[in-house]
Amino acid sequence: MIPTLAGRIQTRLFLLATVGAVLTALSALVLPMSFVDAYLVLLAVAVVGVGWELLYHLLMQFRWDKDWPTLFGLVAIVPEGLLMWVLLDRGLIPGVGGPVPAGAFAAMFAIVWIGQWLFANGPMRVLFVQWRLRGGRLI
Repeated sequence: MIPTLAGRIQTRLFLLATVGAVLTALSALVLPMSFVDAYLVLLAVAVVGVGWELLYHLLMQFRWDKDWPTLFGLVAIVPEGLLMWVLLDRGLIPGVGGPVPAGAFAAMFAIVWIGQWLFANGPMRVLFVQWRLRGGRLI
């Protein structure tokens, strides 16, 4: 499957709203971070993630197969996580109540990211067969 831009955006938002929401709740239970702050960060990841998808789509145009290897999807945690931390640290995520500990943010971001990546590369391919055949589009 070579995902379309619309498919990548839909998949990202779907995974954040389902797998990401569950993993965020579980993370907020054990990390020194309020549920409100955790879900505001998740919402910010969704909004900024659409911009990332546009950038990734542009970069993919320079690849001969117009797709990323699966490992690139996992390694993308680094630039996306760093950008989100900078936005959070500078107070650019509206509504976040106070300083979020760097370790709590890193743990939550990693748990959600890896959980989504594993779900997209495993169960999602089985549960949503048409998703694979329609370029990652869910709608």
